Amino acid sequence: MGWNTALFALILGLAGCGYNSIQAEDEQVKASWAEVLNQYQRRADLVPNLVSTVKGYANQEREVLTRVTEARSRVGSTQATPEVLSDPQAFARFESAQGQLTSSLSRLLVVSENYPQLKSDANFRDLQAQLEGTENRIAVARNRYIKSVQQYNSTVRSFPNNLTAKAFGYQQKPNFSVANDAEITKPPRVDFGATPASASGVNN
Repeated sequence: MGWNTALFALILGLAGCGYNSIQAEDEQVKASWAEVLNQYQRRADLVPNLVSTVKGYANQEREVLTRVTEARSRVGSTQATPEVLSDPQAFARFESAQGQLTSSLSRLLVVSENYPQLKSDANFRDLQAQLEGTENRIAVARNRYIKSVQQYNSTVRSFPNNLTAKAFGYQQKPNFSVANDAEITKPPRVDFGATPASASGVNN
């Protein structure tokens, strides 16, 4: 009976020190991160077909096409394992690689405005629409991750939860940079009616 009482007291103690909250919020962070990765992978999967289609009409834009391909390659070589959430430097490398791909894709869409035949290609228009939808989903997924990490980090920093977090090895998690988050998550503009002269309004 004494052992059962001690065990019950320990359970109550852990609950009172925020252990259950830390566990639940840690799982929410992991789920939010998984969705971010899922949407980024969806975007990466669109790149080869997009580059191939543009190349068919604008092969002379080799520098832009090369930058998109290289940016996708860097994204693929960035290890997005669960351990990234415990390594701020690895997280920063991941964020940087994704930001470079966002920028290069935006530039690719700017260039496409100069090729009317490319803009009227049904496959290209479909890929543009898919890219726009995916970028929107990325923005939503990132926002959810940001909020879940903010909640988790707040919990593990507060007393007495911080003692529980330290005892069980729960550390603060890196988050997307607030300074450039709006720019990075801004979807590439898809304007089927734009002319080359108005294309300068597109992100690059």
